Amino acid sequence: MAELHEYIEAELENIETVVTELPDCDSLSKISSLELAGVGALLHNFYNGIENILKQIIVSRGGKLPDGSSWHRDVVNTATSCNIISQSTANELKQYLAFRHFFSHGYSFDLDEKRIIPLVKNIPKTLDLFRSNISRAL
Repeated sequence: MAELHEYIEAELENIETVVTELPDCDSLSKISSLELAGVGALLHNFYNGIENILKQIIVSRGGKLPDGSSWHRDVVNTATSCNIISQSTANELKQYLAFRHFFSHGYSFDLDEKRIIPLVKNIPKTLDLFRSNISRAL
């Protein structure tokens, strides 16, 4: 269990680094499309870090990781049904999951700061909820 805690702490530190690299919401409408793509990559990293933690906790509890085309969504659902995260946290994370899917399968020139601003603005709340759920689950 100590290994799991160390892994989670390291992953949370990486997530915090990602969050500190994000620009403030006011400047998002003033950045170039290349910079907006960088913000998209950071949002993608944010969600991937959270997903990595969820996967490790599921495995540590003897659970089976989902597979198939919807496995990313199923990780969140599994974490919810195993009481690792609350339904309200899952709802918050699904916004980032949807963005992760768009970012992974779309083109950076299709990014719109109007879609990114709420995600950037909501990250502190989402991360606090997630941290609270994880500490309760461990």
